[in-house]
Amino acid sequence: MSQDATMQRREATGAAGREGSRGGNAPYSPLCDIYETADELVLLADMPGTGPDQVDLKFENGLLTIYGRCPPRREENARAVLAEYGVGDYYRSFEINEDIDAEKIGAELRNGVLAVRLPKMEAAKPRKIPVRSGA
Repeated sequence: MSQDATMQRREATGAAGREGSRGGNAPYSPLCDIYETADELVLLADMPGTGPDQVDLKFENGLLTIYGRCPPRREENARAVLAEYGVGDYYRSFEINEDIDAEKIGAELRNGVLAVRLPKMEAAKPRKIPVRSGA
């Protein structure tokens, strides 16, 4: 996360480092990149502190939903001397307008980055149409 994004997060959330919502804590919205190839869409989401077993990923009716649980980073009996890194759960959803083959969606979490591969259905892939010479 860039320093500018970190600063924006602190200003938006206040001293506690989290957004309040109905007495609870709203999850963080992970920063994401989405790119497209001829065969698939690829989503990259920054989710530091989250392990593969702490991520729930769903794709239903064109809606991709990401939820990640992030446990506290310090030991129970430790007192924070300096705490700049906010810890909380992650949540983000995307409406996908491509025809995606839901059975072939795959995901991998490595070094705090979730990579979700959304393969396009054959009918949605671009195809080259040959042009014949006229008489």
